Amino acid sequence: MLRVFIASADLHSSQQLRASLEQSGLVGEVLEWKVVGDNLPDAGDAMADVVLLDLGRDPDPYFALAKHVRGLQPTIRIIACSTQPQPDPQLLLEAMRSGVQEFLPKPVSPEVFRETLERFAVEAASPEKRGGDRLVVVMGAKGGVGTTTVAVNLAVQLANKHKKKTGLIDFGRPLGQTHLMLNLTPRFNVRDAVENLNRLDGHFFAGLLTEHRSGVLLLGGVTQPEEWERINMAATVRVINVAQSIFDTIVVDYGTQFAAEWGPVLRGARAIVIVAETNVPALWALERHLLALLGMGIDAGRLQIVINRWRRADQEALKTVERNIKHPIFSVIPNDYKQVSDAINMGAPLMGNHNNPLVAKFAQLAAQLTGMENAPQQGKTGGGFNLFLFSSKKGG
Repeated sequence: MLRVFIASADLHSSQQLRASLEQSGLVGEVLEWKVVGDNLPDAGDAMADVVLLDLGRDPDPYFALAKHVRGLQPTIRIIACSTQPQPDPQLLLEAMRSGVQEFLPKPVSPEVFRETLERFAVEAASPEKRGGDRLVVVMGAKGGVGTTTVAVNLAVQLANKHKKKTGLIDFGRPLGQTHLMLNLTPRFNVRDAVENLNRLDGHFFAGLLTEHRSGVLLLGGVTQPEEWERINMAATVRVINVAQSIFDTIVVDYGTQFAAEWGPVLRGARAIVIVAETNVPALWALERHLLALLGMGIDAGRLQIVINRWRRADQEALKTVERNIKHPIFSVIPNDYKQVSDAINMGAPLMGNHNNPLVAKFAQLAAQLTGMENAPQQGKTGGGFNLFLFSSKKGG
């Protein structure tokens, strides 16, 4: 049975909450704390399993209490109850940053309390799952090769065509841009996840996401370059591990800034997609990225080279590249500048018409990267990458 701590300035409201909690059948003891006048609990006080904030007109004292008890007991669960059926975004943001994991509108029935408390119990008892086979990392050989375009459209095809529960996380530096290509305005981003590691579980993480109409759930990138100063690798690993516990597939937009500290994440990924173009700077950078990744002990079979903006005239050059780097080209994405540029400017990913070669290509690529399609590998050492999708289409 749980011990619950109610923080309230309204005796009548507090009594109603107590009655519903006791009727839920999961609460053995209820303690009460008057927000106005009482001292904050200290480390020597008996703590509860759950703190219930009965928010008043001024929520700041309640959020201060939440931060305080979270510091004393990082595993504690915090619920806020409010007369607002839908809290405004600023209130929700402040609540989240103070440690609140659930918002419940008043009056709260015993059934709602039971469902919430049972979910908390399940999450606390379940060890965090690690599923590297769920992770696809998309990185660019250099800037400007279309890394974010590839990451976004892979995620959209996984969610929309292949019906996978798909998460998209934007770790692009110095600024995240995936939300622009999806025409979304996220309220939270990776910084919010990193700053709340002590309560970051699957349920809390899901509350940070923004849903796109394709079904993709996005954790947006940072919006100020200096935010990266507060994001370390240990926090990044934690965020990715929690994400893998709730999604079928996670697509990470890694950007182009290579960092050796990402080794543990990259070694555990199902696939690392290296995006390049058929030009000298991109191919030069591609070769060095490939050597660096292999030097980190990453299985060569997980490194998948994707050539973006491919033209038919590039075919012979790519065969030479394959021979030089001794690694196959996994896939080529045809050049269609107008279609892609229009999609980016409208914030509309490529989806819907599967007679469209770009849409079909991303759908096939998504299936192959995640093992959903047993089509032939698109790259064999010696220049055998598969061009069958475009044999009767215009290269762009």
